[in-house]
Amino acid sequence: MKLLAAADALQSLAGHRRQQVWEAAALHAVPELLHEAPVDEDVLELDEASEGEEVLWDFASLGLTLRSHPMALLRARLERYRLRTSEQLRHAPNGRIVRTAGIVTVRQQPQTAGGTIFVSLEDEYGSIQVIVWRSVREAQREVLLGARLLAVQGRWQREGEVCNLIAEKLADLSPLLGRLATQSRDFR
Repeated sequence: MKLLAAADALQSLAGHRRQQVWEAAALHAVPELLHEAPVDEDVLELDEASEGEEVLWDFASLGLTLRSHPMALLRARLERYRLRTSEQLRHAPNGRIVRTAGIVTVRQQPQTAGGTIFVSLEDEYGSIQVIVWRSVREAQREVLLGARLLAVQGRWQREGEVCNLIAEKLADLSPLLGRLATQSRDFR
């Protein structure tokens, strides 16, 4: 019951998630000695969680959310740094220096790529493919391999419908995710 409540699966029975978790935590067998004892307590009604807290619960219990994308919740803060969304980058011309950020979903370093790492970032509109040449990888290795939320400044490369961001500078914005449980798939 606790796992179902944490996954928000008992909404029709107990209301919002905080209430579900509270009520599921109280479910346990009454000791024989207290079996006949009267319980005279008011029902505790908890406030609903914020959208951000709901997203955290979703990721912790399910590994995904059908609510707002975490990047949408951070967008106002990210706009202060002039970080573009994947949607905005779709319209950027070839060769433009741009800045963006996203949750790291994949890191790949094929043996045939000569030390180049390919990173996929995800935001609320889609994905951004980032190419990190060996020189940038060596200079910013810790940020590149450790960030869950990665900001990238670089040159936008467009060839027809194929778009990539050639990384020049990287920044780890993972603290903005707080307790959000994200994990990238890393391949060699």
